[in-house]
Order: sequence, then C-alpha cells, then structure tokens
Amino acid sequence: RIPWMEREFRLSPQVSGGRPQSAYILGLAFGFGWTPCIGPILGAILTVSATSTTPAAGVALLAIYSLGLAIPFLLTALLAGGITARLRRLRSFGRGLQIFTGLTMVAMGLAMMTGRLSTMAFWLLETFPILALIG
Repeated sequence: RIPWMEREFRLSPQVSGGRPQSAYILGLAFGFGWTPCIGPILGAILTVSATSTTPAAGVALLAIYSLGLAIPFLLTALLAGGITARLRRLRSFGRGLQIFTGLTMVAMGLAMMTGRLSTMAFWLLETFPILALIG
C-alpha cells in the first residue's frame, strides 16, 4: 500500500440538501468540471447554427444537443433507486476494480511517456475489432 497515493482532497461545504444554496454549489461544481468538455462542442454548434441558412436548422441543432445532455440525467434520476440497490451487491468487486483501473491508468501513462500509445491502440484494434465501431 502507498498511503500518500490514496489521499484525496474534497471541498465539502456544509449545506443541507433541498435548498437553493446547495443547488447553486452543485451547479458551480458541475459547470467547473464540464466546461472544458462542453465548451468546444457547444461553440461549434453555435457557429454552425449562426451560419445556417434558416433559423429552424440552428434551433434543431441546439434542441438535439440539449436532448443529448438532458436524457442521461433524466434517466439517471428515474432509475436511481434500482441502480443503487444493484450497486450495493457489486461492492465486493470494488477493491479489485480500483486496483485494475489504477494499473490501467499507470499503463496508459507509461505508454504516453514512452511513445507507445499508438502501438497499444493498434494492438487493441487488431485484437478487438469491434472497438473500431466506437466513435
């Protein structure tokens, strides 16, 4: 065990749930975490919308984008109770999963540092051709 690698830092404001302040803090955290991911995509969609020939095309693009963001959150909210019960049964795999994902991250870091990431990617595609269908 390496204790200093198992540490984490979290800000835990003491705001009880169901209040506007807690929703605001959650929104800030969410926006801070997702801005790098959403910003370029939304910027591209807004650019395409602004240059489209009709306003309806821009509205359609933004509506589809909004649905793509909303649907996973709505499904999570609807299915949260059932998922929580299933996740409790999977707790026994937690430690092994942490070790596996940690080793995977170390392997990816080493592959990036040594310039072997593309070699690894080609090996994965040759070994598991189904991965070529993703993205």
